[in-house]
Amino acid sequence: MRRLRQLAARTPAGRQRYVDLLRALAIGMVVLGHWAVAAIGEDPTGRPTGRSALPELPWAYPLTWVAQVMPIFFLVGGYANAASLAARRAAGVDATTWLLDRGARLLRPTTALLLVIAVGAALASLAGVEATLVRTVGWFATIPLWFLAAYLIVVPLTPAMQALHRRFGLLVPAALAALVVAGDVGRALGPAELALPNYVFGWLAVHQLGLAWRDADAGRPAPHGPRSRPLPLSRHAGAAMLLGGLAATVLLTTVGPYPVSMLNVPGERLDNAAPPSLALLSLTVAQFGAVLLLRAPAERWLRRPGPWQAVIAVNAVVLTVFLWHLAAAILLVGALDAAGKLPTPPVGSAAWLAWRVPWVLMLTVVLAALVAVFGPVEARTGRAGSAERGDSAGRQGDARRAGDGVASGRAPAGRGWRATGRAALTAAGFAAVVYALVVNAETPRSAPEPLGVPAPALVAYLAGAGTLRLLRSGWGSRG
Repeated sequence: MRRLRQLAARTPAGRQRYVDLLRALAIGMVVLGHWAVAAIGEDPTGRPTGRSALPELPWAYPLTWVAQVMPIFFLVGGYANAASLAARRAAGVDATTWLLDRGARLLRPTTALLLVIAVGAALASLAGVEATLVRTVGWFATIPLWFLAAYLIVVPLTPAMQALHRRFGLLVPAALAALVVAGDVGRALGPAELALPNYVFGWLAVHQLGLAWRDADAGRPAPHGPRSRPLPLSRHAGAAMLLGGLAATVLLTTVGPYPVSMLNVPGERLDNAAPPSLALLSLTVAQFGAVLLLRAPAERWLRRPGPWQAVIAVNAVVLTVFLWHLAAAILLVGALDAAGKLPTPPVGSAAWLAWRVPWVLMLTVVLAALVAVFGPVEARTGRAGSAERGDSAGRQGDARRAGDGVASGRAPAGRGWRATGRAALTAAGFAAVVYALVVNAETPRSAPEPLGVPAPALVAYLAGAGTLRLLRSGWGSRG
């Protein structure tokens, strides 16, 4: 508590606390949503199984418009990445070094999760557990990594997308939205694979809106010409976005071809979130409008020490919470099944609905224990650079105090081919990590994988993450 009070007291006056709150709330909503719709049953052999209850709860589809908060996370990510990149550049830091530091906050907690899964799966396989069962458990535990694959594509593009924003403003997210529409038409008329680029175009459009939000917040002038105006942030603009976005989403999901649910419903012809659809983008506009309308009261509330300390505490381990929340469910189901106390009421029944409360409470306890063990990995990374949470003042101070160019985050002294090679290796490291996460997501849950995750994916991930770690430590930046 003393450290939280110290961190709260040292918060720069210009820090956007509301952005931190939105990040914490978005991840919290994802966790609660996954837990709430979990349906636990048994297979013919008596083993516990898990699935989404949404196909049997059509009355809950409109509620997913509130529960689907990944757009908020990418929106906040765009804001934070723009703020962090601007602060690091002001301190004399190059884009490659910024990206390496940004990636560390994401990859260290992810590496811990994958290594624990791989080691646990290997031990289970050596003990005689079927490889298909090992993979099923690993598949469930790594479901959160689909988001990380998309985010690790978007983050390295931030410098280029910020340059495009400075030149073309809001035309950039508009063009990306048009590409999403093209992808939707493609999957409606042809194979679903035609919409795969929407994984990049859709989330990049939301992230780009965050970049525009940050520039408008900072009072940066819009690009010249009537074609590009700054993003409006007034309450009137927020109300217009909320109402207009909701109206468009209603039309797209009733008159239009898109499903009502904004979360994955097995069996639906289209999925609004995987990959992002035009309906999800219209909902994003509505959510951003709500964000603007709630901003003033939320910022007043965050000026109080208690709420702000709570936000700091959550954000210190927010990725750990996200990465381990399904592992917590696996552990709880296993423990209850071993004790013969695992309830499996029919989905939608009174017993199933009543079970939601103790279920979520018990999962919270299990997740809290996991965060206590693995949270320090993320927290230490966050303390190594306060700019990872959008704190510009902390990074600038670090850069001024440190004498070593690499330790301070300054651009390496070498120029030319050395800097180009370092940037290329950074890109290759990120590409290897993204490849690994995509391969894991595409590998069926019933595949015989004795390590829980595909061995090629694990090797590619460790190679990519290891390369980025070496580069961040200064390897390759000196002659």
